[in-house]
Amino acid sequence: MAHTTSAKKRIRQNEKRRERNKAYKSEMRTAIKKFVQAAEAKDVEKAVELHANAVKVIAKLGQKGIIHKNQASRRISRITLKLNSIKSA
Repeated sequence: MAHTTSAKKRIRQNEKRRERNKAYKSEMRTAIKKFVQAAEAKDVEKAVELHANAVKVIAKLGQKGIIHKNQASRRISRITLKLNSIKSA
């Protein structure tokens, strides 16, 4: 258990950040899941719309450092490939 005031404050800050990051990651996973469902249903118009939203959310998390920037790029790349495959089909 922390004894110093600064250590106690650091614990409070870390907890707040952990909760915030958890919410952001949940938002990202939800956006990706909605896009994947639309893509699997072959609903191109809805998939395009959801793709834009998912890319926006993922890029923001990569920029903030909540997920690594390479992980953000990889996720964006994968959903873009999925979108392009249903567009061409």
